Amino acid sequence: MSRTQRVRPRESAQDVTYRWLKRHIGSLPRQEGTFLTEAEVCEATGMSRTPVREALLRLETEGFLKIMPKKGAFVPPVSDAEIEAVMQARELVEDWCVRHAAPLAEELAPELAELVGRQEELLDDPVEFIECDRAFHRAIVRTAGNPVLAEFYESLRDRQVRMGLRAIAAAEDRARVVLAEHGAIVEAIRSGDPLRAAQALAAHLDGTLTVLRLPSVANWDGR
Repeated sequence: MSRTQRVRPRESAQDVTYRWLKRHIGSLPRQEGTFLTEAEVCEATGMSRTPVREALLRLETEGFLKIMPKKGAFVPPVSDAEIEAVMQARELVEDWCVRHAAPLAEELAPELAELVGRQEELLDDPVEFIECDRAFHRAIVRTAGNPVLAEFYESLRDRQVRMGLRAIAAAEDRARVVLAEHGAIVEAIRSGDPLRAAQALAAHLDGTLTVLRLPSVANWDGR
């Protein structure tokens, strides 16, 4: 049993279904819209309709899908244009933030290093890996100290969670590459050099965008 499994509290039926749905949605072809029905999800997860319905409502709130009465839950396609737009906006915000956060390395670097360590324990769990990825980048934005940018950034990351799951699934060993790129960001921030930190962050975001542009996706297999 891994350390992650030991410390994770017992999940509710809704949480188990939510995590399954998030993983499943992340594996869907991004160019196509897909309908999911409660009955299909119940059969796939072995759960009753109540936790499935609650999980679908939760994912609708997060923008992953739209519940259509009498039809099911519609997972919309993710266009190339949306990917480009979101990543361009992220780079603008995060570049400014990492340059302003780098001089606060004594406060920020230990937190980021801890998050990288946590991500390493989550290589077999794409949903939690992406949540930890989000926490990593959020810490940089928060430390920069601009609440307006921080709020805007959260809206960008909400839109990018499905893209992030796709990026992890689309390229072999992408999760380990992310760990290396995050480690480089930590070291650059630890140096206190804003330019070096911005360059490390830009390399990471460029790598993510390259993977997101891949035309096909392999299902996550936990390896």
